[in-house]
Amino acid sequence: MTNDPDFVIELPVGSLAIHDLTVGAAAPDAPVVLAVHGITANGLSWAGLAEEMHRRHGPGAVRVLAPDLRGRAASREAPGPYGLAAHAVDLATVAGVFGTHPILVGHSMGGFVVALTAAERPDLFPSVVLVDGGLAFPPPPDLDVDAALQAVIGPAMDRLSMRFDDEADHLAFWAKHPAVGPLLEGPVGGIVRRYLDHDLMAAPEGDGRSMSSCVLDAVRADGADVLADPAAHAAAGRAVEQGISVELVWARRGLQDEPQGLYDEGRLAALDLPVGLVTHETDANHYDVILKGEGLTAVADAVDRALD
Repeated sequence: MTNDPDFVIELPVGSLAIHDLTVGAAAPDAPVVLAVHGITANGLSWAGLAEEMHRRHGPGAVRVLAPDLRGRAASREAPGPYGLAAHAVDLATVAGVFGTHPILVGHSMGGFVVALTAAERPDLFPSVVLVDGGLAFPPPPDLDVDAALQAVIGPAMDRLSMRFDDEADHLAFWAKHPAVGPLLEGPVGGIVRRYLDHDLMAAPEGDGRSMSSCVLDAVRADGADVLADPAAHAAAGRAVEQGISVELVWARRGLQDEPQGLYDEGRLAALDLPVGLVTHETDANHYDVILKGEGLTAVADAVDRALD
């Protein structure tokens, strides 16, 4: 079930929840990393990055803040309109509340969110790290958003309409996922379980079962922007043009741990990326790239370069 956030920004209706994942008390002058999750994830997915920052720099030396985006987990009650532009406004609000110029890091859909945020507010965000997201391919003219989301994220989309008897039942669902299941049994299993459990809420039927906290309308609106919004597709290039440091860390393997990931050298070359946008390949899949091994190392290295 959802974990209480460390900070809450009250809105006219609902609120935005922010997790302070920093290991140890943050130093008053600690640089801030504002980390943004994927389309059906939540802020706790970034705990591995916070632990890696602690390992590299010591307790509280780098502050890692991770919101639950509008329509997810502890920010579920924050209403629409949804879409990437709404998230960009929310991130600028978070930066204003904390009085910082944070490094933006975004995974999957979060990559599009942080690219758009930086492009819209270059005065607030000096550096961006995209993690297996943020760069898009031209959509087909007859795009069906629900079908495309189902094709891309599969089980993550399926679970939005499912009911679970308890947390164990929910974890059993994820244990069958070829990319997530092995993580539950490995050294980052505790982080993954907390992140997955944070998505659960009581189902409205009142029969004791649980369901995903993700608001389907939010997922659809955000997915439509990722797939087809021209402003979101151009955002990383716009950010580079405005002098913002932008790096992409891309995972070699895909969402089901399949050999073909979202990106490869050929696909990236076809995008005609702007000069100055640096890309790094890593031996990871779409999920574990922010959680362990070579993927997490590559993401943390990119954050360190932004810190420097």
